Amino acid sequence: MSSMKHLHGGDVYRYKDCIDFSSNCNPLGPPKGVVRAAAESAARMAAYPDVRCQELREALAEYEGVSQHMLYFGNGAAEVIFSLCLAVNPKKALVPAPTFAEYQQALNSVGCQVSYFYLKEENDFQVDAGFVDAVRREQPQVVFLCNPNNPTGVLTPRDLLAEILAVCEETGSLLVLDECFNDFIEDRGAYTMKEYLEGHPSLFLLKAFTKRYAMAGIRLGYGLSADQKLLERMEQVTQPWNVSTIAQAAGTAALKEEDYVEQGRRLVWEEREYLRQEMESLGYQLYDSRANYLFFYSQIPLWETCRNQGILIRDCSNYPGLGQGYYRVAVRTHEENEKLVQVLKNIKEGENIWQKQS
Repeated sequence: MSSMKHLHGGDVYRYKDCIDFSSNCNPLGPPKGVVRAAAESAARMAAYPDVRCQELREALAEYEGVSQHMLYFGNGAAEVIFSLCLAVNPKKALVPAPTFAEYQQALNSVGCQVSYFYLKEENDFQVDAGFVDAVRREQPQVVFLCNPNNPTGVLTPRDLLAEILAVCEETGSLLVLDECFNDFIEDRGAYTMKEYLEGHPSLFLLKAFTKRYAMAGIRLGYGLSADQKLLERMEQVTQPWNVSTIAQAAGTAALKEEDYVEQGRRLVWEEREYLRQEMESLGYQLYDSRANYLFFYSQIPLWETCRNQGILIRDCSNYPGLGQGYYRVAVRTHEENEKLVQVLKNIKEGENIWQKQS
């Protein structure tokens, strides 16, 4: 059971001396204003949290440009996913493979039959028009998609997403679209489906403070939907006071950090290109990752050797649709990225020496 809880990486508690490239958060770390707000809110811990998250709700509605009644808050995006599955209680679902593990875990928790649409390596693991046909053929109650996808970082064009949403409406399927990494792509406005929410109750958007503000330990995620009945059912299956006073204060403060977000975005773009060039020059096979992480293939086993040299990377071999040799690394600060490159270079040089000796 404990191994299931760490499928996504980030186990810095057992590998304390490692730089964590397995978890994909803003490389700048949490903003000082957020840390301060969280610390100050601890003085109010004697009182129960605001069950409506009213101050946070007002601030987030303004930030996202949506009505307050379209928001649902959770103890991280993971709780939103589980609450959604509890509320819908689907019997059949469709997810791409590979993709984020928590979708399947949440679906399995309600006894749902999960069908996979396997993304093809020769197509750079791109979601294509075949997914539309799969929705029409399978007619699932719930469809999960992640854009950009995790762990690949590959983007799905918005016109294809609109086509998928249209066929979901035809089949009576709920499209759950995870946009948690949308903040780190260059033209985020060209890919988000937020403008489709009004008038499309079959669309549910999943987002979080975790990645944008490096707040993984705070646990604060949210969903956006125009389906009021769905949101009410989700509230009914979620424990009260699920969002702590500290999380609400940190989230409200985070929404003011506009310069920080832009600085983090630009750092990710610059450092992602640096890592891509360096890793390709070393002979690693990289894919078209557009988020704040890179997805790649290596014939040389990497995880244990990297860990022994103080670097944690994400071994992606346990994702459905992937096998041995696939890895994901986060984009971090330049100094940290240089250390990663050096370790990967050491591994390559060691392999070359072994090959010459053999």
